[in-house]
Amino acid sequence: MAKVAFIGLGVMGYPMAGHLKVKGGHELTVYNRTIAKAEKWAAEFGGRAAPTPAEAAAGADFVFCCVGNDDDLRAVTTGKDGAFETMAKGAVFIDNTTASAEVARELDAAATAGGFHFIDAPVSGGQAGAENGVLTVMCGGDADVFERARPVIDAYARMVGLMGPAGSGQLTKMVNQICIAGLVQGLAEGIHFGKKAGLDIEKVVDVISKGAAGSWQMENRHKTMISGKYDFGFAVDWMRKDLDILLSEARRNGAKLPVTALVDQFYAEVQALGGKRWDTSSLLARLEK
Repeated sequence: MAKVAFIGLGVMGYPMAGHLKVKGGHELTVYNRTIAKAEKWAAEFGGRAAPTPAEAAAGADFVFCCVGNDDDLRAVTTGKDGAFETMAKGAVFIDNTTASAEVARELDAAATAGGFHFIDAPVSGGQAGAENGVLTVMCGGDADVFERARPVIDAYARMVGLMGPAGSGQLTKMVNQICIAGLVQGLAEGIHFGKKAGLDIEKVVDVISKGAAGSWQMENRHKTMISGKYDFGFAVDWMRKDLDILLSEARRNGAKLPVTALVDQFYAEVQALGGKRWDTSSLLARLEK
């Protein structure tokens, strides 16, 4: 059992922290910008709510974080009353936020200067993956620090991998989002075409999902896409945030992402339709409007 802190109790962080307490058996202190949510979590799982990130991190062996973006991450780490003010020597800060590789390297340098460690560890699997404790975790950092942290991360993960030095986890998450963006657009177009052709889409998917076209998105999203239900899962707003990060990185490293850039604009059209909080599978909605 370790002394653990968790910063950020959104739709992902809330259940992730719960798994660290229940499955991991760790002593947990949580922080959330809305203190009532932290107090609710503490009452539900038996942990402690702290009023600031600094107080949550004080004395912890491992500090986890899952917030919105680069600015939010800086605010709860190097900002006033941030966790980096009180991190213990040799402790490990594990960031599950999907953020830029640039901020990961920045915080890794700040952690090294402070005598503790940093791992960027963005996740894939969405809200359902967080709630069921089966997330895929892509990590960047030192190998020996990763080996210390891995058994703790396992509480909410199905797959945990070290991808390279600081920032590598975030870069891997960008690859993940690139692949998903093109795949969901292809699935949306396939369903749209099948409908226009008068096919029974359920029968079509039942057959092609067993072949080379099969994917997680096809298996788990085709039924709700066909019925036009998008009020669940990973929101379009979040996907556009992720795509903005990776497209900025592509401009820096020279990668050419024409399909990803196009799908990003398609998601902008979905937002204009009122789908900011719709699931990412709502790309079909813009084809059927």
